[in-house]
Amino acid sequence: MERCRMSHPQMQRIGHPIYHESPVMRCRSIMPYAGFVWVWFVVGIAVCVIFPLLSYGQAADSEATDGDSERVGMFDGQTLQGWHGVPEDRKGDWSVRDGAIVGEGSVDGLAYLVWQETELADFELELQYRIPDKGNSGIEIRAQPDSSRRRPFIGYHADLGHIGIGTRILGAWDFHFDGTRKEHDCHRGTRLTIGPNDESQVTPVPGSITEGEIRDRDWNHVRIVAIGNHCTFFINGKPASEFSDDLKQGQLHQGAIGLQIHDKGMRVEFKDLYIKKLKNRSN
Repeated sequence: MERCRMSHPQMQRIGHPIYHESPVMRCRSIMPYAGFVWVWFVVGIAVCVIFPLLSYGQAADSEATDGDSERVGMFDGQTLQGWHGVPEDRKGDWSVRDGAIVGEGSVDGLAYLVWQETELADFELELQYRIPDKGNSGIEIRAQPDSSRRRPFIGYHADLGHIGIGTRILGAWDFHFDGTRKEHDCHRGTRLTIGPNDESQVTPVPGSITEGEIRDRDWNHVRIVAIGNHCTFFINGKPASEFSDDLKQGQLHQGAIGLQIHDKGMRVEFKDLYIKKLKNRSN
């Protein structure tokens, strides 16, 4: 205003009171500038600190999953699409009921429900299983046709069974070979190393799951991780057993995944099946 440029005597002569800027008005006059400075301060913090951290997290995630496929569902909850029964005359042992795959043994002997991909190498498999009564079941990985005809497949076998069946089955690894190599024991709670001369070394797995932590006649979660010659079996988030196969001759590098029925009259159920292929992990 014009009066702001007048001296005090001038203001008094024309009848105006002397103009004094109050502290409040002074604060209001500098507030726009303070707000401007504050905005740039926040932007500077974001650029210098927050964005680099976010970039680091994204880079770490990218490195952790580089080359891996997405987690893919293997069961639509309604049909057996993508699966087939082996042997052919036992495919009727498999059905879908109440959103679960159900296997019921019609005769004594092994029967499998096999996923459509037959050359799976490194992967992470997750599912839930339930055995309503007594029974012996499991999950065959890297399964290949058994030329000796001893079984439908050779493969590495993650064993499942009812509570009370014992550590050599429930939570154990079993080995289905064609007679050309030993089938070593890898009970629940142990780590097996198969040496280059087919010798075995067994050590305990710290913190492994106990039978009391497996739900009887109810749903339990299974996770199997196969990377190179090393396979690990988890139940309900805890390690059950693991092995490393260092015997080059007869080592299984890839194959199918099969759900198993072992005995006549038994029933096993599976649901929430997912697979994630892991790339370049065994190199």
